[in-house]
Amino acid sequence: MANSAQARKRARQAVKQRAHNASLRSTLRTAVKRVQKAIAAGDKAAAQSIYKESVSVIDRISDKKIVHKNKASRHKSRLSGQIKALAA
Repeated sequence: MANSAQARKRARQAVKQRAHNASLRSTLRTAVKRVQKAIAAGDKAAAQSIYKESVSVIDRISDKKIVHKNKASRHKSRLSGQIKALAA
């Protein structure tokens, strides 16, 4: 356990930061699931509009390094491909 005042403070800060990061990861997952739900419903127009909103959320969380940029890019790419496949 933390022995110095500095280490105790860092431990307190780490708990708060971990909770904040978990919240942001949850926001990311929610954004992805919203798009997937619209895709499952088969509504291409709604899926595209929700995708557009979700891309900004995904990018914002990726910029903060909560998730790796490649993971964010992979999510966007797969969702985009699924939306394009709706027309076919």
